[in-house]
Amino acid sequence: MIGYVKGVVTHLFTDSCFVDVQGIGYRIFIPNSTRQKLAIGQKDTLFTYLNVREDALTLHGFYTQEEYELFLSLISVSGIGPKVAAGILSAITPQNFRSAISANNAAILTKLPGIGKKTAERIILELKDKVGIGAESDVSTSGQSADSNLPGDIQQEAIQALIALGYNQAEITPVIKKIYQREGATHTEISLEQLIRFTLKEFGRR
Repeated sequence: MIGYVKGVVTHLFTDSCFVDVQGIGYRIFIPNSTRQKLAIGQKDTLFTYLNVREDALTLHGFYTQEEYELFLSLISVSGIGPKVAAGILSAITPQNFRSAISANNAAILTKLPGIGKKTAERIILELKDKVGIGAESDVSTSGQSADSNLPGDIQQEAIQALIALGYNQAEITPVIKKIYQREGATHTEISLEQLIRFTLKEFGRR
């Protein structure tokens, strides 16, 4: 299996690129999030997945390890192939995708290309323990403990996740304040996943 490809980008297309590696040009299919980071003439490294079918071999590339790992998780879900998985990564960031999974928000997933209601529910069921916010390691990729998140950081992450789900900050902030008052908790006693879930429930009561 080809783990990564390192070379000069010679061509950029809508959903793919050519990367020259010592005179050999590899066509690599990429999501829009990766395409935006590439430039013709620029030397880059793409994490790759080789999709093997009876009639074709296709190479899919990703600018970050995070995108690559999410892609692998998506294609592990029944009914989701590489093309649909790449379309999902083109339409939503990994962070916002994890937020939607953690909040059991099938509605935001059905807005993604190729995803219907049943598939959205299957994604939540199969991936929540793998890619949901609650499934992340206690140690972040930067090496800091998750407990080191400041209360304000948790609130800001929750606000950004909820904005991605279609709400605006003006309506989110007072609801978050109300949740802390209702729960009788300090800011450090409510996790990011709980805060998102409580806020969505509060919006549902309106």
